[in-house]
Amino acid sequence: MTQSKPVHVIGGGLAGSEAAWQLVRHGVPVVLHEMRPVRGTEAHLTGNLAELVCSNSFRSDDAEKNAVGLLHAEMRLSNSLILRAADANQVPAGGALAVDRHGFSAAVEAALLAEPLLTLERHEVMDLPPAEWDSVIVATGPLTSDALASAVHGLTGADALAFFDAIAPIVHKDSIDFGQAWFQSRYDKKGPGGDGADYINCPMNKEQYYAFIEALKTGDKTDFKEWEKSTPYFEGCLPIEVMASRGVETLAHGPMKPVGLTNPHRPEKAYAVVQLRQDNALGTIYNMVGFQTKLKHGEQARIFRTIPGLENAEFARLGGLHRNTFLNSPALLDGSLRLKALPRLRFAGQITGVEGYVESAAIGLLAGRFAAAERLGRAIAPPPPTTALGALIGHITGGADAATFQPMNVNFGLFPPLAGKTKRFDRKPAMSRRALADLAAWLDLKEAA
Repeated sequence: MTQSKPVHVIGGGLAGSEAAWQLVRHGVPVVLHEMRPVRGTEAHLTGNLAELVCSNSFRSDDAEKNAVGLLHAEMRLSNSLILRAADANQVPAGGALAVDRHGFSAAVEAALLAEPLLTLERHEVMDLPPAEWDSVIVATGPLTSDALASAVHGLTGADALAFFDAIAPIVHKDSIDFGQAWFQSRYDKKGPGGDGADYINCPMNKEQYYAFIEALKTGDKTDFKEWEKSTPYFEGCLPIEVMASRGVETLAHGPMKPVGLTNPHRPEKAYAVVQLRQDNALGTIYNMVGFQTKLKHGEQARIFRTIPGLENAEFARLGGLHRNTFLNSPALLDGSLRLKALPRLRFAGQITGVEGYVESAAIGLLAGRFAAAERLGRAIAPPPPTTALGALIGHITGGADAATFQPMNVNFGLFPPLAGKTKRFDRKPAMSRRALADLAAWLDLKEAA
């Protein structure tokens, strides 16, 4: 029999939407609380559920050799709404899974609103949830409102950590000069929905590249408020000008590396290449890969129009910078994502200290399943540590050192080693095979419980 008392989910982003989906699909009623558009954030543009704020990429879809691709596969096996919507709204992106951001968000929202067990309430939760909410998932993301963040801080007595995250610009395709730019995926690699020519490439020679680096370093940048000045960046999403300041060759060996690309317009090899990835299903706008930035808007337009092929670029959105907040989860959360100081509260998504769309949704998936099992009187067991889901939650709830905890993407370094000797090039495929087999067994046990 369906339980009548709902689980409350605070936050309608990727993690909250996924948590709510898992709950209702297990027969547990949900009240989903989303403050947008009643109250906006510094980064969101709409009031839509599961709005993608930064990139439109869910990164690699290679389930054999890439940990995030393996996480995709595990989430598909776990009936993830986020992966279902991503697959249905994918756009060409080489070996990555990228989506039309508006179609993706619309698909997530439509699926949730079609569920009779779900009630959506548009308002801001300003304080700790009332005591009658006996099961709550806080999935307020990296842009948690100050009021709720202060309430959690007061409850735990522990400082939340914070870091800056930056947004990349988006360019109108019809403003790009294809007499200089060309379509090609690195090494002509085909990916989901792609044909091996999924990126727009803009080449630079050495002189152009060095001038570009100097412009990034000297361009006028966003000023920080006094209280923000000591906030660190997340290393996996550094502003491009911060990367440039670390060494003149940093970008040429990072997001602007020219390897695997051949310019059809000129025979000589480019010294550096700027890549743009399709951002919507129509293929009319493209985002600048790795170009998250804190440059002021006028400087962005001036500097980025020095890139060959982008001299007349028109921007659908310029880059920006926002401050993200997350918990010191190894110290504050138990193994099922409950707050040790108040176990009726679970946390999910980026606020737990995972980094990335997929990882955030994955923690939402687990929080939803844990809350559903608890509500239905079933045993709660985390997925095996040999799986991507298990490795990720294991890291944030105890595997990481609380004294040095930083946001983390899923990676094979979080997995336990294989038994016996394995050749280096066989290691990741073997770990992936083990993970999928172990997750399938865990899912069967969970569903049968």
